Amino acid sequence: MKKSFLLMLTVFAALMLCAEPPKYVFLFIGDGMSTPQRMIADEFSRAKGEGQLVMNTLPVHATTRSCSASSLVTDSAAAATAIACGTKTRNGKLGVDPEDKRLESVAEVAKKCGKKVGIVTSVTINHATPGGFYAHQTSRTLGYEIGLDLIASDFDYFAGGGLSKADDKKSKNYRGNIYELAAKSGYTVTSTKAEFEKLAPGCGKVFARGCEGALPYEIDADGTIPTLAEFTKKGIELLDNPNGFFMMVEGGSIDWCGHGNEAAGNLTEVLGLDRAVRLAMEFAKRHEGETLIIVTGDHETGGMTMGFAGTGYNLYMDRLAQQTCTTGEFVRRLRAARKAKPDLGYEDVKPMLEKAYGFKFAGEGPMVLTDAEKKEIEKAFATGKDGKTRVRAAQLGKTARIIMSDKAGIGWTSGAHTALPVLTTSWGKGAQEFSGFLDNTDISNKLKALLRK
Repeated sequence: MKKSFLLMLTVFAALMLCAEPPKYVFLFIGDGMSTPQRMIADEFSRAKGEGQLVMNTLPVHATTRSCSASSLVTDSAAAATAIACGTKTRNGKLGVDPEDKRLESVAEVAKKCGKKVGIVTSVTINHATPGGFYAHQTSRTLGYEIGLDLIASDFDYFAGGGLSKADDKKSKNYRGNIYELAAKSGYTVTSTKAEFEKLAPGCGKVFARGCEGALPYEIDADGTIPTLAEFTKKGIELLDNPNGFFMMVEGGSIDWCGHGNEAAGNLTEVLGLDRAVRLAMEFAKRHEGETLIIVTGDHETGGMTMGFAGTGYNLYMDRLAQQTCTTGEFVRRLRAARKAKPDLGYEDVKPMLEKAYGFKFAGEGPMVLTDAEKKEIEKAFATGKDGKTRVRAAQLGKTARIIMSDKAGIGWTSGAHTALPVLTTSWGKGAQEFSGFLDNTDISNKLKALLRK
């Protein structure tokens, strides 16, 4: 009798534990990140000696449909609204349905449930994906109004890139500089890494901007601005409390590199997001049974593929790992060099290409440029009326980028979004709810149900 009673008590306790909502929820979103980006980045990470992506080790998997209410190919605003609020909307709208009715996001539900809320991104904090969790606007272009919604949300931690249109005096709703309004509303606003690093638990609401625009690309970063992982780590530190927290972390620049078909930049951004996931997993293992981690994407960008006809069945991530900066950074350096030396010539540019992409103009090995590739690079130079050869920086950058993707075996089908489904993986308390074939709206609706238990 006593044993039966103890068994019943144990079963009851287990059922009660299962009935409790997760105390800590991490939702990671790779903007423009679908299965190709995750799988190629996994190989890229291994080639760099960093091992398998943590996000790809999460045991529960789901294929996730990403269309919007207006198109099979979604934009980030509609996708963010679906993931955050659980309702399809038209491309361009944030936090409202197709008829502009206000929707409630999972972050707002978490706040009502007594949890602290953090929103972190590598791009501007009033961009589409972060905005989907706190803003309610008919257009993603209303940057100033989205900034006002940020303040009105009363969320506890905003971090990442700064605001676009922070002081848009043309807005019909203009009330003053958003940063100043945030400070008046009780936010500690930081703008330097030193100020950010001084933040400590108990400091109250925080708005930590790494810079005026988006954070530097991971491959271009010089350490003077906090990374996405560093913002995530600080968020964990500041948000941890007896009621738990909800944190959305976006790798937003994955999308931008996808639009530019920038392979090394794209994969390095995925690795940057994965470092943030790693921190969440380290935290989760200290709070096992209380934590839920979900990693997903809003859509695919670029039509990225693991394979290129020129390399047959091979993928050469070791070649791509030799690239040391984005093409945008290379173009910037090239323009600076051209300004310093107006007659910058082909021989001057060769060492710059070698440093940025790992190309070789002579010798042996896979990075040695073929005669055809050299001709393409030479086409980026134009002869002026004075007979002097001048470099066209943007064209040369584009040519180098294409050659790099071809050598690595990465193909692209678009410079825009595609309708590919995305991969969702999860771990922890309630993770079993996020398996199989999901619609992106299911992520929000299932999370809301878990939080409202």
